[in-house]
Amino acid sequence: MAARKSDPGVATAAPAAKKKSILREYSEAIVIAVTLALIIRAFLVQAFSIPSGSMEPTLLIGDYLLVNKFIYGIRNPFTNKVLIPVENPERGDIVVFIYPPDPDKDYIKRVVGIAGDKIHIIDKKLYINDQLVQTPQAVNTDQSLFNNPGDPPRDNFGPAVVPPDCLFVLGDNRDHSYDSRFWGFVPLSELRGKAFIIYWSWNKKNLGVRWDRLGKLIH
Repeated sequence: MAARKSDPGVATAAPAAKKKSILREYSEAIVIAVTLALIIRAFLVQAFSIPSGSMEPTLLIGDYLLVNKFIYGIRNPFTNKVLIPVENPERGDIVVFIYPPDPDKDYIKRVVGIAGDKIHIIDKKLYINDQLVQTPQAVNTDQSLFNNPGDPPRDNFGPAVVPPDCLFVLGDNRDHSYDSRFWGFVPLSELRGKAFIIYWSWNKKNLGVRWDRLGKLIH
């Protein structure tokens, strides 16, 4: 009978141990998932959204995109300093970077000039190294022209040479973009990464999903 009396005590201990084991497994799984997410965000891929129309028609307000953070080098997630260089941006890349006048903001623009390039904009036309360059994705929607002394540098800029380790960037919506024409060059040290795909797009005006944009590669 003594053996039988001890059986309930043994039987009730097992579920408690099992319950503790399950809680521990879930906790460990959550910690691992969060850690992996932080590593991916810090070094590999980060999500951004488009709040303005400066990159239209390439990127629309309400587009959500992924940015390749590895392509321009592995960076210290706290200082953004490059630890392991990979490659430099090329003309035509759409890049996310720390906005030079305000480090708390991130901007997205198209690279049109790299170090050593001579940039000259004459009556809305872009010249690089004295050669006319036409970007198929770029648009001009304002017929007015700023070409008087004291006018903003939107339609006439330079000539200016891009300094070492810097970029000259423009928005595709050329008449409605606040970019290098106004505030200068982007240091390579301020890069976040290269935009490569739209994973979600929400039209606030029509309150609907732009299904045709999901999965669209960014060029």
